[in-house]
This record gives sequence, structure tokens and C-alpha cells, in this order.
Amino acid sequence: MVHYWLVGCLIPLALWTLVSGLDDLFILFVWSLPWRKRHLPTSAELARIPERRMAIFVPLWHEDRVIGQMLQRTLSTVSYERYDIFAGVYPNDEATVNAVREVAARWPRLHVALVPHDGPTSKGDCLNAIYDDMTAWEAARNVRFEVILTHDAEDLVYADSLRLINWFSRDHEMVQIPVLPLQTPFREFTHGVYCDEFAEFQLKDLVVRCLLGGFLPANGVGTGFERDALEALAATRGGTVFDPSCLTEDYETGYRLHQFGYRQLFLPIETDGTGFAATREYFPRDWKAAVRQRSRWITGIALQGWQHHGWRGPAWRRYWFWRDRKGIVGNFLSPLSNLLFLAGLWFWRELAKAPPAVAGLCFITVLVAVAHVLIRGRATAMIYGWKFALGVPLRMFWGNLVNLAATCMALRGYLASIAGLRKLTWAKTEHVYAAAGAGTNQRLGEVLVRLRCLSAEQIQAAVASQPKGVRLGEYLMQSERLTEENLYRALSLQAGLELGLPQAAEVSAPATHALPADTSRRWKVLPYRVCAGQMHLLTPEIPTSDMLHHLEEVATLELRFRLVQPRDYERIADRYLGPEPVAER
Repeated sequence: MVHYWLVGCLIPLALWTLVSGLDDLFILFVWSLPWRKRHLPTSAELARIPERRMAIFVPLWHEDRVIGQMLQRTLSTVSYERYDIFAGVYPNDEATVNAVREVAARWPRLHVALVPHDGPTSKGDCLNAIYDDMTAWEAARNVRFEVILTHDAEDLVYADSLRLINWFSRDHEMVQIPVLPLQTPFREFTHGVYCDEFAEFQLKDLVVRCLLGGFLPANGVGTGFERDALEALAATRGGTVFDPSCLTEDYETGYRLHQFGYRQLFLPIETDGTGFAATREYFPRDWKAAVRQRSRWITGIALQGWQHHGWRGPAWRRYWFWRDRKGIVGNFLSPLSNLLFLAGLWFWRELAKAPPAVAGLCFITVLVAVAHVLIRGRATAMIYGWKFALGVPLRMFWGNLVNLAATCMALRGYLASIAGLRKLTWAKTEHVYAAAGAGTNQRLGEVLVRLRCLSAEQIQAAVASQPKGVRLGEYLMQSERLTEENLYRALSLQAGLELGLPQAAEVSAPATHALPADTSRRWKVLPYRVCAGQMHLLTPEIPTSDMLHHLEEVATLELRFRLVQPRDYERIADRYLGPEPVAER
């Protein structure tokens, strides 16, 4: 009698899985058609067109541990001239305010945008405060920004992202740079789910949305908006640019711009020979943080989107609403489908006794599910390689559980807000910034050419004759084609690290002993300042993963590195650490 209850449960689940799966296969079919694919312009083409003035908005709440590194790296590596960064901070978040001001003191193009009230409110509200601060800054200097970009505190900004947006914004009012999670070890299933989903969604789904004329949901980061389009949008809601009541203001803005007929573009995921042309970052790497973040996405996109826009509009728009909202149901059914699928394997003899139509439905559903796994695996492999993609089936099971918990959390919070029991606010995710050099999209040779230290032909010749085991920079210095000063200028830009010795007043003698002397000598690092929960270190080497792993074991503070030339490091290390002891015979 087992097959009666098993079949009774499988039929509705099979129908749902079949409908949802066929929907996904339709997207795959459209994506596989021989469309004329768009390609990114070359560096030479990007350099030929005039630069439009751009403003980068970075909304912040309790980001003091990462924002300094993000701003420093962005300001050091972005290959664009006419831009400024406005970092939005709350007056009751003093640590973040101080972290931003510390960087702003060294970079005139960075501005502290103080929100006029305490936080947290919502990301949209913080962005609106940044917008107001920007307009006041413009009025005081009689300038005008033409393009507005949004980024978050954990972003590794692609060096040419502003030049790409500058190129494509001539014909589109919204340009989206791809966003790809940084790869983590195979064992980190939670973060791996983000890698799989973003790879599939951005290689396939967003491309098809643009091809079929669907609205483009902004990713929240790496998105460039035409200033005039944002002002036209603000005119429809009393001068408010970003919706402060929506937890996913990026999605809302993308939808509204499309609704008003503005042109949107998602850039193809391509490599430039040094890495993907995309914003890179770490997403939540543990269960609790992932559930919290995804509950905000579900609340803003599915629940608030349904509340604000219903199912109005032409058929194609309603289809994309269905794509964005079907997770409200699917996230509950997917884990149950996984369990019943395993039960079906166990009781396959009983299931075979079911009517042929039912057995056929279940069989087709399994084929659709397997096809989905293969599609996602293929997308993951294209970004992260086949070894990482082998974990897709297991991560899909895990992702279904994460999404189930996030949907329950979203519904509970949303219903409580509807009942007036609590207000929806910014559900902040604890961010981690990538180590120096992680996810970099620049090779040393490319940076040297950009700095005009060497020509592309000279770099190619050096690479061709470079001895095995010798780093390119060392080889160029040994062959007297490059000075040490120019090498370290290029290394600092490549890694996004400040260069040169700090001012004497910045060096604290007690701080130089914050690490054991043998650790400092082994890794060639010298602490010189401790403040705001951060340890600032001098080093003549680009930090490696081994160095970071060891230092994090002996230091409880966040590590901030400053690059110095070897002779400068040896001089200051001798002063504060003393000469290295001679080994006994």
C-alpha cells in the first residue's frame, strides 16, 4: 500500500516540477538560438571616446571592517579619470564614518555623505541621502555628474567597469556589469550555491531577458544609471530617486526604468585575458547569513514586488513576474521533492505499480530535473571549472534547504510588517573583503603598459624569454628594463595597495611589536599602526594566501597592508625590530 501515499504526494509535486522545469528549458532554448552575440569593446576602443562624469554611490552601515580596503583598492585600480565616490554613512555608526574619513583624507575624489538621521533605515533611503549630498556638492562646484553607479562595501570593482559603462551608456540608460562570486573551497557549500546560481542566472537568464525585451533587474552593484533617467523616475514620486520602502531598491529601479521605456543592457560575461570583466565579491559563507540575505531578496522582489505591481502589464512582463516570484511556492516544494525523489528510488518497485500515466509523468519530471542539474553544472563549469561543477548536484540539495528557510523568514517578517507589528529595515549582511590580489583582473604586464613603463611588444618579448621560476617583475629588473620604483608602482596598482613609507607621525613604536618578531621577519611584515580594530602593516611583498592564513592565526585584528620597496622595508625593520639574529652553528 506504500505506493498509494507515495503516488498521491508525487503527482502534484511532479506537475509543479514539470511546469517550472519546462519554463527553465524554454529559457535554455532561447539562449541556445544563434543570436548575434554582443562583444565587449577593446581597450583601445574604450580609450577613444570622451569620458562622461560619473559618481559612484556606496551605501554603508556597520562596514568599518571592510570599507577602507574596498575604497583604497577601488581608488587605486579603476582606470578612469572623471569620477568621484560618495560613501553614505550614518551619524550613529561612528566606526564606519571614521574608516571612510581616514581614506578620504588621502583621496580628494572620495567624499563622506552623512545621512541626516540615525540608521539603519533602508538601502534605498541611504542612497537617497547620498544623492542629496552629491547634488549639494555639484552646486558648490558648478559641475554635473552624468552617470550614477552603485556599489557595495565588499565589491572588487573591475578596473575597466567605468570605461565599459561610459561606452554603452551612450545608447542605454541602464548598464549592468556582471557580478560573479569569488570561488571558495569545494567544502563551502553555502557560498558554492551562490557561485552556481549566479553563473547560471547571468550566463543564461539575464541574457535571455534582454533578448526578449524583458525588464532587467539591477544587481545592486556594478550598475550604471543615466542621470536624466533617474531624475525622470524621481519626478514621478515626489523627487525620491530610490524607493526607501523597498528592501530591493535595485530591482524596483530596474523595473520602473523599463516600464517608462528606458533602454537597459546586461553586458556579456567575457574574459579580457586576465580575468572576467565582472564585479567580484564574497557572498555569505554560512547558513545564517545566507538565509538572512536571501530573505531580504525574497521580501523585496517577490512579496513587495507583488504588492506594488501585482500582475499588471503585457503578457511578457507578467511572464517575468512569474519567473521572479515562483520561488515563493517552489522554495517550499523543492526540498519535499528531493525527499520524495529519494523515497521513490527506495520504493521504485511500488511506484512501478502506479498507472502508466502517473509513472510516465514522474519519469518525464525526473528527466527535466536531471536536465536542470546538467545545465547549471555547465554554467558553473564555464566560470569555475569542471572540478568545482561536480558539486552542483549536492549544492542544489543544500540550496533548496537554504531557500526554504529564507522563504519562511521572509514571509514571517513581511506578514508582521503588514500587520503593523514591526517595520521592514535594512537586513545587513556581514561582509568580508577579499585579500589583496584576490580576484584581480589585471596582470603585471598589463599594468606596466598602462603606466607607459614598457610597451606591449616589450612585455611580450620579456614573457617569451622569461626564465622558469623567475617572476616577471624580477626578470625585468635583472635585465635592466625596469626600475624598482616603477615595478612597485605597478604592483601597488595591481593589488590595490597603498605605496610608500607612511609619515613618521603615523608610525607607533608600540604597534611595531604587535606581532612576534620571528613572525614579522619570516613574512617580511612590520606593524606600524593599530586603530579602529585594524592592524596596519608594511611589506615589500604582495600578500599571499599562506601569509594571510598564518598572520590571521596570531593576530585578532583586521589586516591592512601598505607596500614599500625592499630597501625602505629593511631600513625601518632594522630600526624597530633590530638586526636579524645570526643562526647558531
